[in-house]
Amino acid sequence: MSDTNYGHHTHRPSIRKAERIKGQHLTLRNAAPSDAAFILGLRTNDLKARFLSATSTSLDDQRQWLEKYSTTVDQAYFVVEGADGDALGTVRLYDPRGDSFCWGSWIMRAGAPASAAIESALIVYHYALDVLGFTAAHFDVRRGNERVWSFHERFGAHRIRETAEDYDYEISNEAMRSSLRRYARFLPKPIDVQGLIPES
Repeated sequence: MSDTNYGHHTHRPSIRKAERIKGQHLTLRNAAPSDAAFILGLRTNDLKARFLSATSTSLDDQRQWLEKYSTTVDQAYFVVEGADGDALGTVRLYDPRGDSFCWGSWIMRAGAPASAAIESALIVYHYALDVLGFTAAHFDVRRGNERVWSFHERFGAHRIRETAEDYDYEISNEAMRSSLRRYARFLPKPIDVQGLIPES
């Protein structure tokens, strides 16, 4: 059963998990303990790990983290799947601050289609704005990860501060909406949200 009638948002937005969010070619599926090996492989890949926070190399630790995640109500962690069901990457929504949400843990495996990054970002923004009711986003990117921060800047994100390691960004509702219109061909209308977890 698809939840496509989201209604109007008259209350403070909150991050909610969904079983699946189906885009044009990609599906964001709620992460489960059975995804531990795939996620650990992504996060300990030499090329990817350069720009990630340190991760335990223990499969048990990753599985336990995912088990704990399943009980949380303030984040949504997704495995990005291709049309054939193959796992391509991950993305996470977390750290809600009023009307703004943070997103990260955005990793695509080597060999993922070139369009996977843009489609997964659009799905995140569509879900956060039109389903969860947020109107802004914030995130940080490692200074050395030029490919990712350049991507965000093309989407209209503004660099608001920098540290020795990171650039901090904010992106407005207007900028996200503009990107959703500009790249509309990458998403169906509406996206298909399945198994939206009720608010606690």
